[in-house]
Amino acid sequence: MRIFRYTLLSLFCIAILACGAATYSPEHGLPLAEPEKSGFSSEGLAKIAPKLQEYIDNGQLPGFLTVVAKNGKIVHFHPQGMRDVDAQKPVEADTIFRIYSMSKPITSVAVMILYDEGKIKLDDPVEKYIPAFMDLKVFNKEQTEMHDAQKKMTVQHLLTHSSGLTYGWGNKPVDKLYGELKIFQKGSGLADMVEKLAKIPLVFEPGERWNYGVSTDVLGYLVEVVSEMPFEQFLQTRIFQPLGMNDTAFSVPKAKVERFAALYRPTEEGGLRRARNVPLATDDLTFFPSGGGGLVSTAADYLRFCQMLLNGGELSGARILKSDTVELIRYPHLQYGKDGAFGLGFHVVTRKDTEKDKRSTGSYSWGGAAATTFWIDPENELVGILMTQLLNNRHGFAGDFERLTYQAMDSSGQSAN
Repeated sequence: MRIFRYTLLSLFCIAILACGAATYSPEHGLPLAEPEKSGFSSEGLAKIAPKLQEYIDNGQLPGFLTVVAKNGKIVHFHPQGMRDVDAQKPVEADTIFRIYSMSKPITSVAVMILYDEGKIKLDDPVEKYIPAFMDLKVFNKEQTEMHDAQKKMTVQHLLTHSSGLTYGWGNKPVDKLYGELKIFQKGSGLADMVEKLAKIPLVFEPGERWNYGVSTDVLGYLVEVVSEMPFEQFLQTRIFQPLGMNDTAFSVPKAKVERFAALYRPTEEGGLRRARNVPLATDDLTFFPSGGGGLVSTAADYLRFCQMLLNGGELSGARILKSDTVELIRYPHLQYGKDGAFGLGFHVVTRKDTEKDKRSTGSYSWGGAAATTFWIDPENELVGILMTQLLNNRHGFAGDFERLTYQAMDSSGQSAN
């Protein structure tokens, strides 16, 4: 019965998509297209929703919004489940999500705007813009002693997470220092954050290896210093407003709070519970402008950001980056994982296999702490986005979404196997 219901729903969605631009709404982010005209099987795409619905029916996820766009047009846009389980409010086309670390690619693009304008260079030492980063210290491997840094931390080190900064999530001496100094204290600013970070030894020499951490937050302050405007203002004026990303910000206005999704965690029994002590990020509350994880957005907004990159830095007449700079962003600068590398703010696929249900070599992507994810596949002119709100995710729905998307793609227009 459930499969039958989703077949009817999918046919309804296909009928809407067949109307093309006539049904376009800002809630979708890009024009709509019939799947078969873009090299997709409608039947294949229709398998995505019921597969993800299994996680909802099992009580593992509140809801999803999935989007697939090819050649600049949407072939799949599907909200399902709840944005607030207790209140029985469904996920809708304009639901606002916490995107956490999907903020990092946006911040990285902000840095590269300044690079395009000749205001920064990738090999510039960070201390050139942030004097607090002069005379940095580095911990030894055991974190029992420290010494003067032998190398200068550069802008590129921050962009590739090879700066020696970390997140302070463990129980080592450096992690305790991050906690004691309250790096991300609401009500404080980015200048205060970097002053605190400068007092903490790095976990390795800059450029030595990849390590996830607060590098992108430091980049947010670098943007603030170089542009001579608040970081959030730079994002709004140079990225969000030109691209029409009207719901992307570090806070949610009162008028939009109704659209803001609740946040969840898994229970030990495999179910869901609402995350505690997570206030609504409204204008009434102080917030921290974290370039590494502080933004909220919609699927439509983030789709326009991704399409701008896929287009080589431009969308709807708004030029954000030079095309050569986009290529530099998705170049594999630093080895990361068994099948990829890290570009300038993105994971980049470098494997050379020919599996049809995986992203092509050269695809770039990232995800967020609440299980949001996206990828951009230049070879196939494809963007995929999945939005949900689950911390500490241990389920495989993102892989299911990606696999079914590629299985549904067939340039001949025939149904995928």
